[in-house]
Amino acid sequence: MLCELHIKNVAVIDEITIDFYHGFNVLTGETGAGKSILIDAINMAMGGRANKDLIRNGTEYALADAAFSINEKIRPLLEELGIEAEEDLLVLSRQIGMDGKSRCRINGRLVPLNILRELGQALLTIHGQHDNQALFVPKTHLHFVDEYGNLQESLQRYQKVYSAYQEATERLASLSFNEGEKARKMDLLSFQIGEITEAKLRDGEEEELEERRIFLNNAETIAENVHAAYGSLYGSEEEGFSSYDLLQNAVRNLERVTNFDEKLSDFYDRLSSVLADMEDVTYDLKSYMEGIDFEPGELDRIEERLHQLFGLKRKYGNSVGEILAYLEKAEEERRAIEQNEELLVQVNREIAELKEQLVKEAESLTKERRIAAHKLEGAIMQELADLDMQKMRFSVRIEDRTDGEGDIAYGTSGADQIEFLISGNPGEALKPLSKIASGGEMSRIMLAMKSVLSDINAPDTMIFDEIDTGVSGRAAQKIAEKICRLAQKKQILCITHLAQIAGMADHHYCIEKHVDEERTVTFVTELSDDERKMELARIIGGVKVTELTLKAAQEMLDMAEKMKKESAL
Repeated sequence: MLCELHIKNVAVIDEITIDFYHGFNVLTGETGAGKSILIDAINMAMGGRANKDLIRNGTEYALADAAFSINEKIRPLLEELGIEAEEDLLVLSRQIGMDGKSRCRINGRLVPLNILRELGQALLTIHGQHDNQALFVPKTHLHFVDEYGNLQESLQRYQKVYSAYQEATERLASLSFNEGEKARKMDLLSFQIGEITEAKLRDGEEEELEERRIFLNNAETIAENVHAAYGSLYGSEEEGFSSYDLLQNAVRNLERVTNFDEKLSDFYDRLSSVLADMEDVTYDLKSYMEGIDFEPGELDRIEERLHQLFGLKRKYGNSVGEILAYLEKAEEERRAIEQNEELLVQVNREIAELKEQLVKEAESLTKERRIAAHKLEGAIMQELADLDMQKMRFSVRIEDRTDGEGDIAYGTSGADQIEFLISGNPGEALKPLSKIASGGEMSRIMLAMKSVLSDINAPDTMIFDEIDTGVSGRAAQKIAEKICRLAQKKQILCITHLAQIAGMADHHYCIEKHVDEERTVTFVTELSDDERKMELARIIGGVKVTELTLKAAQEMLDMAEKMKKESAL
């Protein structure tokens, strides 16, 4: 239940806080006072569509907070969304800045907009004049029947089979190409596989070739410098003493005097270590020098191989690894084409089995819809009778969806097309709603639908935004009584221009607009009993409130109180 609404810097609303209660809450006011803005603010807090145009002139942001008391029905969703609610209170908040970006919070914690929207839809629903227009669209009628019959599980079972059937038919289409296409594809794949296979590629080969090419391009320089380095270290008989000989003599000389000074012993140890390292390096350098060898024409062969790899990379991938992966994929595709006939038989068999399941699930869903539709017809007829439309007949027509050739067309929602029909007077044929219902009749039909569906997965709070458009007199009174009875099960917020509806409220709020220092400000005030009578008199009589309109307002309030007491018995 919506307990409190706090709005700041939204259009002509500076800052207001409104306390709401269980039962029937009604909001009235002059045209243009800001009633629609109030709905926009609630919708904003619930994660609905909103933009920076809502921000009050001269301010940096718009803010809407909605506090709800929650029951156990909503807790599984809170657990699923990872939201903690203390003391059975939940606060949804949304702030929109001048940059158009919004910040969403639940109980003070930042959350994504989609989380705020999902939770908002579970807590509150807004019904307006656009809902009446939705009844003109037959596609929505199927949804109404499924919702009333609680057919979500049956629909999901059907959709699971339908999805598998669609996937299988798509696979069949990809396999069913003509013989010419098949031959051309096989030729191309065979050429590509042969070209890659003949190259005898292996991972790491290109890197090894690049390294060897660098060596061969610099082999002469490498040999000269290695030979010179070896000569400097170890020398030759022609060159006389080498670095190794001189270092060895130095070690021998120090060895003779190590006993006379510890420092000399340290020098000896360090030079001995250097001499040992030099011996190792000299040996390894000699081995490397003796191993410098290459065949004539090796560099040309390497260049040719690298050129071949470059050509393959240009066609099949950016590396040898990618080329080999392409080869594997091409071989799989060729095998698939070779096995095409076998696969076609297999997929066709699968499609036949899925089609059988699809038909079975669709027929089961249709059967359940017919049962739900029959019950819905009776429930709607009863609600329409309560709304002073006893002579109107309501019917749900269920027919097969068909394609251009007259065959049954299976879609994501089954094989049914559903449309609501009505007859306004006895003896008249049933016709689609759009061809027979007036604006006032549509409002009552929609209210009847909402009343019937209110106990089925409906939020505890329902808002009716001028759903009474086009209604007056006796019909208005019937709508008022219907909403009043609905408010015994749900919290109702209703924006109305009709005194009959306002008079039935448990709590009455007046929305007023004032100009203060050239600035427009909207206020919302909960009315006392005397103030309610004055507001009803204004609605009845217009600008001037007279003794007669005041008397009519009091009579309307007395009748409402009597009706509510009788209804509670």
